[in-house]
Amino acid sequence: MVYKFKFEKILSIKENEKDKALGEYNEAVKRFEEAAKKLYHFLKQKEEYEEMHQQKLQAGLPIQEIRYFQQFITNLERTISHYQQLVAQARQQMQLKQLKLAELNIEVKKYEKMKEKYFQTFLQTVHAEENKLMDEISIQQFVNRGN
Repeated sequence: MVYKFKFEKILSIKENEKDKALGEYNEAVKRFEEAAKKLYHFLKQKEEYEEMHQQKLQAGLPIQEIRYFQQFITNLERTISHYQQLVAQARQQMQLKQLKLAELNIEVKKYEKMKEKYFQTFLQTVHAEENKLMDEISIQQFVNRGN
C-alpha cells in the first residue's frame, strides 16, 4: 500500500504562495532599510551642518553665507520630510507583507499538520492489516498442524 496525501497539490500551491510572500516581504524590508538609511544620512548631515554653522556664527559670518545656509537647511528639511514619508510608507508595506506571510505560514502549517495526521492514520491502517494478515497466517498454520 502506497501513501498519497490527497491535498498534496494544494499544499504545494500554498508553499509556493508562502515562498513568494517571503520574497515580497524580504524586498519590502530591503526598501524600508534603504529609505531609513537615507533618512538617517540626511538627518546626520543636517545636524553636522547646524553644528558647523554655530561655530562659524561665533567666529563671525557674512550675511550672504547665513542666507545660503538657511536656504540649504530649508532644502535639507524638505528632503528629510520626503524621506520620512517614504520610510513611513515602506514600514506600512513591510508590515502588510509580514501579515500576509504570517497568514500563509499558518495555512501551510495547517495542511502539514493535516498531512501528518493522515499519515499516522495510514500507518495505523497498514499496521492493523499486517496484524490481521499475521493472525490469518497463524490460524492457517495452527489448522495445518492439527491435521
